[in-house]
Order: sequence, then structure tokens, then C-alpha cells
Amino acid sequence: MPTVSVNRDLLFRALGRTYTDEEFDELCFEFGLELDEITSEKEIISKEQGDERAEGASDVILYKIDVPANRYDLLCLEGLVRGLQVFKERIKAPRYKRIKPNNGQIQRLIITEETAQVRPYAVAAVLRNIKFSKARYDSFIELQEKLHQNICRKRALVAIGTHDLDTISGPFTYTARPPSDIKFKALNQTKEHTACELMDLYKTDNHLKHFLHIIENKPLYPVIYDSNGVVLSMPPIINGDHSKITLKTRNVFIECTGTDLTKAKIVLDVIVTMFSEYCEKQFTAEAAEVIYPDGKSYIYPELAYRKEMVKADLINKQIGISETPASLAKLLTRMYLKSEVIGDGNQIEIEIPPTRADIIHACDIVEDAAIAYGYNNIQMTMPKTYTIANQLPLNKLTELLRYDLAAAGFTEALTFALCSQEDIADKLGMDISATKAVHIANPKTAEFQVARTTLLPGLLKTIAANRKMPLPLRLFEISDIVLKDPSRDVGARNHRHLCAVYYNKNPGFEIIHGLLDRIMQLLNVPFGEDKGYVIKAAEGSAFFPGRCAEVFAKGQSVGKLGVLHPDVITKFELTMPCSVLEINVEPFL
Repeated sequence: MPTVSVNRDLLFRALGRTYTDEEFDELCFEFGLELDEITSEKEIISKEQGDERAEGASDVILYKIDVPANRYDLLCLEGLVRGLQVFKERIKAPRYKRIKPNNGQIQRLIITEETAQVRPYAVAAVLRNIKFSKARYDSFIELQEKLHQNICRKRALVAIGTHDLDTISGPFTYTARPPSDIKFKALNQTKEHTACELMDLYKTDNHLKHFLHIIENKPLYPVIYDSNGVVLSMPPIINGDHSKITLKTRNVFIECTGTDLTKAKIVLDVIVTMFSEYCEKQFTAEAAEVIYPDGKSYIYPELAYRKEMVKADLINKQIGISETPASLAKLLTRMYLKSEVIGDGNQIEIEIPPTRADIIHACDIVEDAAIAYGYNNIQMTMPKTYTIANQLPLNKLTELLRYDLAAAGFTEALTFALCSQEDIADKLGMDISATKAVHIANPKTAEFQVARTTLLPGLLKTIAANRKMPLPLRLFEISDIVLKDPSRDVGARNHRHLCAVYYNKNPGFEIIHGLLDRIMQLLNVPFGEDKGYVIKAAEGSAFFPGRCAEVFAKGQSVGKLGVLHPDVITKFELTMPCSVLEINVEPFL
């Protein structure tokens, strides 16, 4: 869940009353939020900031509020206040409108066909005659950051650019060019750089380096120019310094570029609805025209309202209450969903505003009705039918084996389900293509590139981290491994494996072999070819030649045991011999 930090004093001033910490915590709970933390920080206030507070330094109390991930309209002070005021029925939900420019000259954003290779979509709008204070400006910037981290998926889906319209002139062109051909003065820079130079410069920037991968390997970089060739932005990395907004900015041009048009439209609607409150014409956004390469043009922001019909009986049944349709309509209206009873008296017509992109199905409406009613007010009842939960056989078997393996003198370890390609392939003398490993599309670290195909690397790394412990080291783990499986709808399948490792000055193969016999005894699998288990000489890239055996049980191969090859031991930074056992426990169910 995203966490929104708001200044307590500004929040209470906007709400028109003060609360104790306990009262505000209760209000948040009623509204479906959570007051996560209360902190304070020093703030320097000056008259130049355009703030009404006294000049000087003061302690600022911050409320950190957990907001549902799909409530983009609550990610800033403005949306939070508006939502709470409507919820407490102090104000009616404002109606957002798209208006035409007074001079009749609509701002245009022209998209060229080159953008199809990188970020093909763009939307735009204008906030006309807006008045910023320091607090409003900070909230405006912070909302963009929250949206970037949330619905924009760290700018991969959508990137937001905001510009002082009075410093640039339309029409604007959204195109893509080779990075060496793009040169401009980036935000907060002192000189011009080419796109290549900027990418190198930002590799050490703690904030921007996380977004470079989105375009750095592309042959063309997206860029937006005005009619004079001034660079507005190089999405999704950085805006131009020429058009940066300040406290004195009166007209804001907003452009959102991305790979997902629906998300881009939602992001644009959220920004303009939240901050159109400060425009001269409140809750209005000036239209902008976006012209696509095929010649089709669209007017944004959409600010679309739509209506949904839900039966009162359905809401009552799903929540477990018995409210009248009129009462339910009132509850939904408090949740920013203007509702009224129509038809036969059982139908409720709900108007979905552009701020509530999270309302997709009837169940979302039911959820809001439950929040407004109050979960604590729902009477507890015994269900008409009941079931008694039972443990999955595989999990039950796993739990039973854990106790007996511990009783055999082995210590349980719990290792990561993700690992590096090197751990499951190179270090074990295998080729990665032969492992059937499931790869992570965009790994954040070399340590977590693939889902593990064996439990062995995790245990060996655990031993390496505990080499100073007294010998021998006996470790085991019973967990899932993941292998590709085209027959499954997700393309992969989990297998429950048991792995045990013995690490000492001598290999201790007899100890691992004895552990296998004990496991089979516990599983009631006799030794022998028929319906029992046997071990047969085998070879494995991770094992010492002639010191590896394959375990067959109930007519199928279930795993291997043996002494590890010295090369494997060395690659895991170990110095002593090591014997291992790894079997699949699922065939024994």
C-alpha cells in the first residue's frame, strides 16, 4: 500500500477542524485508510514561499497514511481532504469539466510515427490560471512521484511531464530521435548535454538511475519539442530546464507519455482533477488536442463520467446487511459515488466520476458500500453452511518429515526461492539451458535472476556463511523448486523437494545414505525393486566420479545422493568434503 505523508496542520486547516491523533486514526479507519505513523521534522518557512504561515523555523507534524493501491485520488493532500469531506457529508463531490480555451486556440501535441518503437502513446491537458503556494507546489510534485511509483510502474507504463506553458509555444511535437541528435539543458543542470551524456550522468543519480533501463538500449529516444525547437522533456527520464514550473507559474501544460494508453488517461485525469481546485475556474481543465501518426485526433483530458446499475438486494446480500435502497444510495454517495434509487425501487444508479478509476465491477461498488456502512457495524452471524479445513496431504507430509529429520541430528534451513543463474548452472557444472529454469524478466539484482531448480545451492551458501561453526554441519530443507512445464497454464510447476547436506573433514557418505534409509522407513517404503526403493550407480555433473547414486522408488527416479565434486565445493567457497541427498517427496503421497 502506498504511504502518503501530509502536514497535520495543513490537513486540519483544509478539513476545517482539528482532531486528536486518536480521533483522526478512527476517521481514517472509517474511511478505509490507516494512520500508519506520526512523525515530525524541521521546516524552514519564508515569505517568498507564498505560504500563509509565520516566517521562521518550526516543527512540522506529519501524518503518514496508508492508502489502498488503487485509490489514486487519495495520493495527495487535495484528494484526501476532498474524499474525507465528502465522506463526512460536509461538501458535495465537485463536478469536473473540460473547457475550451478562451482565445479558441487549443494546444496541440503532434505524435510522429517514430515513437511507435519506444513509447507510442501520449495525452495532454492544461491547467489554466492556477495559483501555487509552496505547500501546493510540493503536493503537486509529490503526487507525480506517487503516481510514477504506483500506476505508472516506475515510469515503465507512463511518464508525467509538467511545464510552464508561458515559457514555451505550441504546437508541440512528440517524436523519437537517435540519442546523439538530442541535446538540451536538463532540469537543474547548468549546461546542455546530449541524451548519451545525460544517460551517463544519471547512472550515479540515486533517483533517476532506476529509470534509465527503460530506454537506454533503444535505438531512438523519445523527446518532446515546442514549435521553436525547445525540448520540453525526454520521457521517461527528465524534463527540460527551460519549461520548469515554479511558484510563479500560472499556466501548466501537462503531458503523459507511455506504453499503456488507458493508464496514461487515468494519470492525466487524476492530476487535473486534484489540482484544478486551485485554478481560477475551479475544477476545470483546459482541453488539449493530441494528433496521432494516422491523422486521427483526440481531445484530452477525457474527464468522463459513466453510470452503473446495481441492485440493492445484491449489495445487502454480499455485505450481510439489510439496508433500504435509499440508505445504500446515501452510503455510496458518501464514498464519492453519486447514487440514486430508480426504477422499481430496488435498482441503484451510480455515477462513477473520473477520479474513481478503481471502480471496475459491481464488487468494487459493494466494497465501498461496506466501507461506508462500517465493517464493525456488520452483525456477526453463523454461516448457513460450514466446512472444516484440512491440511493438504503434501504439507502434512512435509511437516512430519521436518520433525524426524531434526531428530536425526540435522538442522533446518530456509533459503531464498530465487537465486542466480550461476548458482544452479555454472557452479554445479551444468548449462543453464538444461535446467528448465524459470527466468525473471527484469531482475533487480544478480542474486535473484531465476527460480531455483534445486535446493542444493541455497544450503551450500548457508554452510559457506557458517564456516566458523563447529564441524560437522548437518543441514536440511524441505521446500518447493520450480521447473518449466508447458502443460501447465502458467508454464511452470512447483515440486516439493527434500535436500540434506553433511559437511565435515570426511565426506560422510554413509551418514547421508543412512538418512535416506531412515526417510524411506518413515515413508513406509521397503528396500527392494518391487514397490520399494533402490539406489543405482549414476553420474552427475555436481558429483565426484564414482561417488553418485540415483534413487528409484515405486518404479521411478526420485533424486540423487553422493559426494560433491571438489570443483563444486570450491565454487561455493567451501574447503571440506560434502555429501548431499536431494529427492522429490511428491511421489510418496
